[in-house]
Amino acid sequence: MEIQGNKKNLIADLSLLLAAMLWGGGYAATKDVLSNITPLYTMAIRFLCAGILISIIFLKIMIKITLEDIIRGLIIGIFLFLAYTAQTIGLKYTTASKQSFLTSVYVIVLPFLYWAVFKTRPTYRAIISAVISLIGIAILSLKSDMQFNINIGDWLTLLSAVLFASHIISIACFARRSNPVILSVVQMMFAGVFSLLSAIIFEPNFSRIPKDALFPLFYLIVFSTMIGFLIQNVAQKYTNPNHVGILLSLESVFGAIISIIFLNEVFTLNMIIGCSIIFLSVVISETKLKFTFKKNS
Repeated sequence: MEIQGNKKNLIADLSLLLAAMLWGGGYAATKDVLSNITPLYTMAIRFLCAGILISIIFLKIMIKITLEDIIRGLIIGIFLFLAYTAQTIGLKYTTASKQSFLTSVYVIVLPFLYWAVFKTRPTYRAIISAVISLIGIAILSLKSDMQFNINIGDWLTLLSAVLFASHIISIACFARRSNPVILSVVQMMFAGVFSLLSAIIFEPNFSRIPKDALFPLFYLIVFSTMIGFLIQNVAQKYTNPNHVGILLSLESVFGAIISIIFLNEVFTLNMIIGCSIIFLSVVISETKLKFTFKKNS
């Protein structure tokens, strides 16, 4: 029984690693799409198309949807919408590689939100990692003349990190009560509807999808959204939200590498040092370190 449980945990971890890789590629794809389509319309197309596709594929599961599923999906969908709104708009004003590392700060926020919701006090390493993360963000934001270079896009990305942590906590609250497929679809549909309504109100009229945006949009819909969120909702049933953090935070590494390869983004020395420190803080946050203190007689 224990072996079977460990096997499920291993499969869940490997699945979350795959999700991190898919989301890492999403930064470059989103940056590409935003050169042709406005942020809120991008989100609307992304979430509505992914939600509809999953509904069609899993139609037999979706017909069993209940009112409780809809309410739970609505709550998760609100956090999903707000997180991606802040992140997607922020990406217009910062680089994909920089954003991928700033977004990983949500792993530092997770233990504190987990404390607020589940009354489990954060560990000392969580507090230490939060301080180290702030140092990394500061270095990441320094220009060559040692002046701070944190713009509106960076601030929005940090806000999205808090909202992504809230999204993970909300899934943790409901993942074991609803079918993960139903939960994935409902949150996507609500996020898509909220995005569409906001786009109609706040953005210029949208008429067609340019050819240059078709491939990155396909990646966002099928891989980053449809497959990525299905994996997260299923895998979170078998692991702790804080443990999910370290695995999903690897999207920052994949995001930076893919952005450098496909978007020709350049890493400055400050960015390399800052990103390394942020990633170190993430590892410290989720790695159990045991210290032994010898008492002097």
